[in-house]
Amino acid sequence: MTVSNPSVASGGLVLPRYESATGVHPPLDSPDYRSSTLRHPKQPLIPLPQRLTEITGPLFGAERVGEHDADLTAGHPGEPIGERIIVSGRVLDSDGRPVPDALIEVWQANAAGRYHHVVDDHPAPLDPNFTGGGRCVTDSLGRYRFVTIKPGPYPWGNHYNAWRPAHIHFSLFGRAFTQRLVTQMFFPGDPLFPLDPIFNSIPDEAARQRLISGFDIESTVPDWAMAYQWDIVLRGRTATVFEEEEQ
Repeated sequence: MTVSNPSVASGGLVLPRYESATGVHPPLDSPDYRSSTLRHPKQPLIPLPQRLTEITGPLFGAERVGEHDADLTAGHPGEPIGERIIVSGRVLDSDGRPVPDALIEVWQANAAGRYHHVVDDHPAPLDPNFTGGGRCVTDSLGRYRFVTIKPGPYPWGNHYNAWRPAHIHFSLFGRAFTQRLVTQMFFPGDPLFPLDPIFNSIPDEAARQRLISGFDIESTVPDWAMAYQWDIVLRGRTATVFEEEEQ
C-alpha cells in the first residue's frame, strides 16, 4: 500500500491518499461488454474530495443487521431448491490486517439462474423459498460467513448465446455511505470463464484469479453443506478487483 500526499480535513483529521493500482481493474469502457459502451463516462472524471463529513457519517451499526440476515436459506416457509453452500472468508487490508465492522451485502440468482427481481425475465423457475439477498458485519478478525444456495448460470443477451458464469455479488461498506466497493465472487472450474466479457474485462490474469473462490473442506459441514473460501483484499498489489466508480 502506497500512501502519498496526505491531506488534512477540518478538525485536524488526516486523510491519507492512496495511489491507484494500474492495469488491474477493468476499464470503464470495455467494448466486448456492450453495456459499458453506453454507461461509461464520456468526459474526464472529476475527483470528489472526502472531507470530515464524508468520512465520519452517516454511520452503520451492527444493530442494523438481523440475526438471520447472513443465512439466505432462512426466513421462508420451506427449504430453497439447490445445492446448499457456505461462503466465508476475511476482509483484509494490503498489509494483511483484518478490517472489522465492515458491512457486507450479497445478492445472487437462484439455483436455476434467475434473480428474484421484476426485470429478470429469464424463463427459469422462481423459488418461493429463496430471494437471494443477505448481509452481515465482519467480526474483530475481519471474518464473514454466509449460508446460501449455489447460483446457476444465466443468459444475459450481451452477444449470441451469452451466459454469465455462476457468481455472487458482494458490496462492502466502510464507515460511511461514501466508502463502498462492489465486486463479484466466482466458483472454481467454471467452463464459462473464457467466454464471459465481464470476467475478461479485467486485464490482469492474476487479478481475475483472485475473484475465484476456493473449495474449503475445513468449513464444509458433513451431511449438510459444502463450503467455499474467499478473502477480500482492499488495497495493494493483491487487491480484489472492484467495479470502477463512475463519478
